[in-house]
Amino acid sequence: MTATPHARPAPRRALAPAALRGSLLGRAWPLRRSRIGWALVLLVLLVAFVGPYLAPFSPTEFVGAPYTADVAGTLLGTDDLGRDVLTRFLHGGRWLLALAAAATVLGVGVGAAVGLLAGYRRGVLDEVLMRSSDVLLAFPQVVIALLFLAALGPQKWLLVLLVAVGHAPRVARVVRGAALSVVGRDFVEASESAGTPVRTILRREVLPNVTGTLMVELGLRLTYSIGILAGLSFLGLGLQPPAADWGLMINQNRIALTVQPWSVVLPVAAIAVLTIGTNLITDGLARASAGLDQGVQS
Repeated sequence: MTATPHARPAPRRALAPAALRGSLLGRAWPLRRSRIGWALVLLVLLVAFVGPYLAPFSPTEFVGAPYTADVAGTLLGTDDLGRDVLTRFLHGGRWLLALAAAATVLGVGVGAAVGLLAGYRRGVLDEVLMRSSDVLLAFPQVVIALLFLAALGPQKWLLVLLVAVGHAPRVARVVRGAALSVVGRDFVEASESAGTPVRTILRREVLPNVTGTLMVELGLRLTYSIGILAGLSFLGLGLQPPAADWGLMINQNRIALTVQPWSVVLPVAAIAVLTIGTNLITDGLARASAGLDQGVQS
């Protein structure tokens, strides 16, 4: 009598929190890349929003000579004006992330509304909305931002608005394409036959079926928002001195990179980690939205 080999147990999957199960986020959670992405993003968020309460000095306090590595009471030395590098770093991410989140939500929200309406109505309204988007897409986003910021001055509301305006037409085109594959389905036609208002059809019938695409766009646009705002700060058109800002830190301390590298390395590393994290989350959402096997750890 031959012994039957024991079947190898199936690998255990990481379960999503109960509140997320069944949602797109819940389906993406078992992917290793999604969990790593969330861990990286959470790390940067803790630095940006909890870090200021742990900083040893005020971000505008002069604690020693400029570009000095061994000032008493400091861990990483001083920057170009003699301020504590660690304190400036801990205070430098809050406004960058807050402005990036606001610009992303505004841009994706407007773009999604335009895309849903264009995809549903089609015809003349679709042409008008999409050709208007093409006009905005013809101008580089950074060039438009530089033009208005130079004319009106670097203000927080203007930074948010300019970044959002750059996102909206791109999101609109993507959402319109996703909506076109939904509006001709039976459940949408049934709602139309019942006399349901357009806004209700878009909210209850079309929007839930393009949520996957919208979530992926949200992650991508957040990454772009962070890069654009940090770049504008580096050019001197973001937050102004003496504000602590990661992009501004890179600009102010780049000339002494070989002497005191921490003032540049820390903000660059934080932006890089945040970008990698959001991209991993976005990729996980894209895979989950495409219906890939959630039992495979990738």
